[in-house]
Amino acid sequence: MVPSADNDPDFTDDFCSFLQRCVASVDAAELLLLLAKTPERSWEPAELRTQLAPLTSMTDADVQRCLDALQQCAIVSRGADKRVRYQPSRPYATHLATLARLYVERPVTLFRVIYALRDFKITTFADAFKLRR
Repeated sequence: MVPSADNDPDFTDDFCSFLQRCVASVDAAELLLLLAKTPERSWEPAELRTQLAPLTSMTDADVQRCLDALQQCAIVSRGADKRVRYQPSRPYATHLATLARLYVERPVTLFRVIYALRDFKITTFADAFKLRR
């Protein structure tokens, strides 16, 4: 079970699950929101990093990891030329609208939830390796 933000109606279990699966960091959220602003455009990964440069210190490898995760979640597609385009599958449209709204209206809460979900995932993974008596 993924923790939600104290029964906050904006942070449903379903939305938090989406964040945990597809948006591993605030940088990933900013990358996704940049892609969503111009759905008709296809981007080179380096162009995305350059666009995000004032906001983040993501490396090319960081951008690539985020894009891989977004592709696995069926939010971006890649062409044969390796360019990416925002093309979310239908189930994610509501989550992406919620993400965009919360980024503007409640950024601190959103950032806290993103990091709490990441920490929860790490803790769950580490717990799998604990020796039981």
